[in-house]
Amino acid sequence: MSTQTKDNVTAFSTRPKGARVARKIDREAFGFAYSLQTPVWVYDIDGRCILFANASACRLWQASTEAELCSRDLGKDMSTSVAERLKQYQNDFIASDATFNEMWTLYPDNVPTSVMVNYSGYPLQNGQMAMLCEATGYADDQPENLRSAEALLHTDVMITLFSLDGKPLYMNPAARKAAPAGVTLGSMFADPTDHELLLYELQKNGVHRMITRVSTPAGLCWYDVSAKHCLDAATGKTALLTTYIDVSELKDARDRARYLASRDQLTGCYNRSFLQQRMSELTLMSGQCALLYFDVDRFKQINDRFGHEMGDLVLKMLVERARGAIRKKDLIARLGGDEFVILFEDTPSAEEFSTQISRLFNQLTQPFETAAAKLNVTVSMGMSFFHPGGNAFDDILREADIALYASKQAGRNRLTYFCEELGNAAKARDQLEIELKRAVEQQQFTLHYQPRVDLKSGKVVAAEALVRWNHPDRGLVMPNEFIPSCEESGLIEQVGQQVLTMGCETAFDWARQGLGLQLSINISPRQFNDAKLMETLAAYAGAPDFPKGQIELEITENVLIGDLEAIAIKLEAITKMGYQIAIDDFGMGYSNLSYISRFPLNCIKIDRSFVQQLPKSGPIVRLILTMARQIGASTVAEGVETKEQLDWFVGQDCTQVQGYFFSKPKPHDAFLSVARQINSEPQPV
Repeated sequence: MSTQTKDNVTAFSTRPKGARVARKIDREAFGFAYSLQTPVWVYDIDGRCILFANASACRLWQASTEAELCSRDLGKDMSTSVAERLKQYQNDFIASDATFNEMWTLYPDNVPTSVMVNYSGYPLQNGQMAMLCEATGYADDQPENLRSAEALLHTDVMITLFSLDGKPLYMNPAARKAAPAGVTLGSMFADPTDHELLLYELQKNGVHRMITRVSTPAGLCWYDVSAKHCLDAATGKTALLTTYIDVSELKDARDRARYLASRDQLTGCYNRSFLQQRMSELTLMSGQCALLYFDVDRFKQINDRFGHEMGDLVLKMLVERARGAIRKKDLIARLGGDEFVILFEDTPSAEEFSTQISRLFNQLTQPFETAAAKLNVTVSMGMSFFHPGGNAFDDILREADIALYASKQAGRNRLTYFCEELGNAAKARDQLEIELKRAVEQQQFTLHYQPRVDLKSGKVVAAEALVRWNHPDRGLVMPNEFIPSCEESGLIEQVGQQVLTMGCETAFDWARQGLGLQLSINISPRQFNDAKLMETLAAYAGAPDFPKGQIELEITENVLIGDLEAIAIKLEAITKMGYQIAIDDFGMGYSNLSYISRFPLNCIKIDRSFVQQLPKSGPIVRLILTMARQIGASTVAEGVETKEQLDWFVGQDCTQVQGYFFSKPKPHDAFLSVARQINSEPQPV
């Protein structure tokens, strides 16, 4: 062994004056050594000092006297690697009559001196083990040899030379530190098959490298092991040289990164990428598989009402329930938001699988009880069956998604199986979406207008703008045929923007003509949350001829769900610009009567379903009319089609009525003709 720098065990400084060595040594036993030309000394490993040195040793250490050499504190600047190496020596001396012959580099007076030294154990009178050192000659002074020996001592790379029977012939300090007592090549491997693989590859190729788990005093670790056949320099026999590096931290980090790359961080489910990979690996399997696509019904309302933390908790609890209801080999993945997919590999019999799916559905739809609330959560599901090696992942997922869409359309809270008819319907929806995108680009939408009649005067005082699609092949398309698709595809914001623009231009034109008509324009929930809405409204309100109070924006009750303070501020800002606010289809949504008064509402439109059910629905309608009066809002009854319905509202203090009794929605010029006709003739109101 040798020392790297003057900081290690053989770089010596003077022990402070007055310091005394606590260990005792039988100096008479070394009387013979005083006359030897070979340097001999005893090193106290625990005390880190020399206890005895003959004259030759003093000259080697460049000490004036033995007492001066023994007073030096050799541990003052000792490096960690040298201290560990000396401790290894001491343990070997205690365990056996081991001896060592290694090269040391000493630094007396900061001058490096490399010598070959024999080491053996020497027990002290206090029971501790010291080290007897005998310098056998000066080492080769070639710098490369000296430096290579130093590197071998201090490197963190573990190096061991094994005999072919697996016994260690040499271990550098790093290897000795990491190896358990009595280690052999075979015992270091945690998995015996890795040892067998190593021997096989060495016999075949002479070299091998592998990442494997090994047994260490600290427990199991991951090592990067390189091994090759070589010759033992001492015996000339074939031996096995191994170098190994502890890569446990790196492997743990890679495993963690791989885990994170394949998992959803919130729920711990697999992600879409892993699901796709797993499905591609099913090509060699036989038997039918199934893909179940499900999501939470009205999940946005959970987030809006109870906050996103509650929404996240619901998702995690859903996943926990799903795992408890499926087999271990079935895979659950989160695609995003509240959308999940379960891959059932090699499905059982139809009866058994149906029972399993029913159990899963029942588990997922049980009420959720937390400290904050009790939630009744439902899910919608879509199922697609497939055989491995058939359709591509995207096709199978789309089939399950189509079935899920059918569950939503059928009222939610149910399971639908994919079939050919659903596939054809989905293709029709896709084609419709393509055509709608073209319609938005080419501005194929137009407005029709339905009059609103004041019950006191019998005159048309307002109109509702209703969008129509001028399809190049199909002609005029009604909104119920394309608005749902616009909402699902996100096109509703662009369509709504065009409707708002056309409506505002019409209102400006009516004001310039002095018609005195208010125009009501529908605003979808998504459009209400679009920042562009406020920009457009502000731009029109800033015009010098802006018809203040003559443009009414109709919103649904769903718009009023969420951050009530933010909604109130936004509505207040809109009314301050000079716009009116109306709630459309009132009574069909989720309005809380306790906070309706917080919003600056100018008008409440009674849903047509209540009008159609008169007189049975009379108490509800009267309640709505009373509430409107209390908050200072006018009222409009929608869907008035008969004289009886009209007469009922005349006696109930309703402000306006709208419906087929007066006119269907008409194109612009036809509407104005109807309005003039109504206003020129006395009406039976």
